[in-house]
Amino acid sequence: MTHPRAAALPLAARIGQVNQRLKGWEAVRWVDGAPRVTDVLRREVDRWGGLGAIYGVLRADPWSAVRWDNGIPPERSAEAYAAVQDHVTAYGDGIPVLFVEEAPHGLMALGGTTLPVNLALGAGMDADLTEELAAAVAAEARARGTHVALVSGLDVLRDPRWGRAEECFSEDPALAALLVAATVRGMQGTTSAADPIDTGHVAVVAKHLAGQGAGIGGRNGSGAPVGRRELGEIHLRPAFAAARAAVAGFMAAYNDVDGVPCTASEELLTGTIRERWGWDGVVMADGTAIDRLRDSSPDPAFAAALALRAGVDLSLWDEAFTHLEPAIERGLVEEAVLDRAADRVLALKRRLGLFGAPATAPPEAEAPDAPAGRDLVALVDRAARQSVVLVDDGGVLPLHPGATIAVVGPNADDLDAQLGDYTPPRPVPDPVASTVRSALTARFGADRVRYAQGSRLRGPLDAPHADAPDALDAVRAASAGTDVCVVVLGGTSRRTYDDEFADNGAVDGPALDTTNGEGVDLSSVALPQAQLDVVRAARSASTPVVAVVLDGRPRALTELRSLVDAMLVVPFPGPGGGAAIVAALCDGTASGRLPATFPAADGVMPVAHDERMETARGYVDTDVLQRLPLGTALLPGVTARLREAAASAAATALSVPAAALADGGVVSVTVEVTNTGAHNRSLPVPLYARRHEPGIRPRRRQLLAVRRVTVAAGDTAAVAFDLGLDELGSWATGAPVAQPVTLSVWCTPESDPPADALPVRVTDQNGATPWER
Repeated sequence: MTHPRAAALPLAARIGQVNQRLKGWEAVRWVDGAPRVTDVLRREVDRWGGLGAIYGVLRADPWSAVRWDNGIPPERSAEAYAAVQDHVTAYGDGIPVLFVEEAPHGLMALGGTTLPVNLALGAGMDADLTEELAAAVAAEARARGTHVALVSGLDVLRDPRWGRAEECFSEDPALAALLVAATVRGMQGTTSAADPIDTGHVAVVAKHLAGQGAGIGGRNGSGAPVGRRELGEIHLRPAFAAARAAVAGFMAAYNDVDGVPCTASEELLTGTIRERWGWDGVVMADGTAIDRLRDSSPDPAFAAALALRAGVDLSLWDEAFTHLEPAIERGLVEEAVLDRAADRVLALKRRLGLFGAPATAPPEAEAPDAPAGRDLVALVDRAARQSVVLVDDGGVLPLHPGATIAVVGPNADDLDAQLGDYTPPRPVPDPVASTVRSALTARFGADRVRYAQGSRLRGPLDAPHADAPDALDAVRAASAGTDVCVVVLGGTSRRTYDDEFADNGAVDGPALDTTNGEGVDLSSVALPQAQLDVVRAARSASTPVVAVVLDGRPRALTELRSLVDAMLVVPFPGPGGGAAIVAALCDGTASGRLPATFPAADGVMPVAHDERMETARGYVDTDVLQRLPLGTALLPGVTARLREAAASAAATALSVPAAALADGGVVSVTVEVTNTGAHNRSLPVPLYARRHEPGIRPRRRQLLAVRRVTVAAGDTAAVAFDLGLDELGSWATGAPVAQPVTLSVWCTPESDPPADALPVRVTDQNGATPWER
């Protein structure tokens, strides 16, 4: 059929197009080896004469209770989708339904490839690899029949207590914007909103808009008490990057910004992203977010009208949007506003090619050992290796090939601890899985690797039987006489099928040992004493100790650093993370940088590297300078310096008029990276700046840009940065604006501009900056 206009449809059908109420795994069942639609789906189609979208037909996790023994086999996914689509088009209005799935770090379905979490990709700082991974995941999802992927990436990590820290690329908006744009390009395969999304790609709904990473106290969904400038400079910048990349949709967040819920914010969902940015896609509410407007609405119809008027086009499980007909009858919202939303949903279906000639059946997903599957495994392995950050080496790394090793700690042999939240069940056996223990055993042999768990993540192990050794004694025994002890600590986002889950799919209360994930916010980011006791037990054996912190959030590591000789930090690296970590321990392959600041101590908040400079003296009981700022990494044999502009050209080479900057002008800066080591090195090269703007207190430093490069052994590479409007402009409104300003630019780890920082000027029409008038 041709693409209809909403106004041509009955009122009920238009309301049906803006509703996404079903939990998809309840819409179709696998019966006697074939998919069967359920009465749940039949009732919904009969009620509306069609459906806009269905969420989660393939979702597999504890919340959906879908496992390998009861879920849709990966190779039959397209068949299950077809059964639903046939019913919707045959018994509804004939308009196809959108199939929507979660893909925060890989497709959340049985057999879906699990990537390192976003925070791990942030440590790698590799936009090209991020785009390749996104394209591979999109191809995998579309081959199974998925149309729309819900993708994390807009949230900026401003409080490490927040359980969803792992879903963020960084605390820095420039890095988040770089990687979210790469993700959108890779998954959609388009460059503009006018481009159709072909059958090898999926539409992206980027989440969450906006300010969710600034929740009070790091509590999920709490308000973001930020001013307009902070909202624009920090939280809207990644969304602008996604909009510029023609993202198909945004998901409106649960939180409010200065008291106004995002799902009810016309200023955000219409004034900012549509009118000022010129973007025109679909806005989807987060799960039950419209229903949550009941605290600011007298009844469901009023809540529905609030969201629809603000710019929400598609609900997610909400009851409120089913009350749109009485909302229209009561004059709470105009029918034309409903038509506008339904037309946007229909336009997305057209962009995905769901109208016109009947589509051929999607090809079956390739087996993991097929060429495309092998290529994806190699990409995931590269991303895992790039996520490893070396903080200290203490002269004990790399490990000697003939070493005898103790590997201890709660995360030493726990695959779930590497995976992150929103992860489907892994296949058994798992062909790509490795823990630190299994990877060390594979490399050194079982006779040279000893193991003891030592503790749980939050507390000590249960008391042993009378004839069993104490857990810490077991650590001492395992460590005694070895050449090195590797202690693997941190957190986990593990979910179990026994957890209590909330309506939004998050665990309502954390499991006994869960420390990360949605709904698992912490009041303390210090490592629990039970974990530090394991380190002390290993230390007492008088053997060198290497700490590996496997976690999805920044931690206060000052005490741990005082107890160990060397330390790696690894955001959840995915199922193959064990092998990636062991490669770093043995071969010196660690090449990531911290994507967020790790505080000096618990309670030192805010902590981000780009917080505003303060006139306060700081804390009297903590040396805040013991923090590990964003960009921290020990890269042995690698040095970097800014190349100075030639003296005769310096005045013009590092200046650009504001008008020229707005028209695409740039300032070119070169960083020379020297590798004195014996091996080629792939590494991120960051460029920092402090912006000097009259009347505005400067941020301590900002990440201007970052590029990942490979430097040959014994060579020096010139890394050129063309700094344009994104890097030099003001983001106070959420979009870049050129204005006269002076910046101090540097490339080394300091939090303050070093003496050799380069001055970069954006000048007015007289060739001056405000500081020169």
